[in-house]
Amino acid sequence: MAYDPGAIDATLAAAVGDEPTLIADLRVAFIESAERALTAMTLATGVDDWRAAAWRLKGLAASFGAVRLMALATEVAEGDPRDTEGLKKLRRAVSRL
Repeated sequence: MAYDPGAIDATLAAAVGDEPTLIADLRVAFIESAERALTAMTLATGVDDWRAAAWRLKGLAASFGAVRLMALATEVAEGDPRDTEGLKKLRRAVSRL
């Protein structure tokens, strides 16, 4: 699955206009929030915690226009929390942003 980091920038530019510094700051905030959601998934002790963190990531991705990340988070949320491959896919996706 290909990821388009430009989609996030386009969404941010549409929201805040041509403010490169603000766009960069919001991008950093997005990535930090996504990483916190991934950490919560790693630390999840049960299915409910796993899904809650994945849904958080999905909502975050949706609010920033990261449609492909949102779809992947949905797929992983509905899967087995012991599926480390899904978590690895999410980590790769976030690292590409």
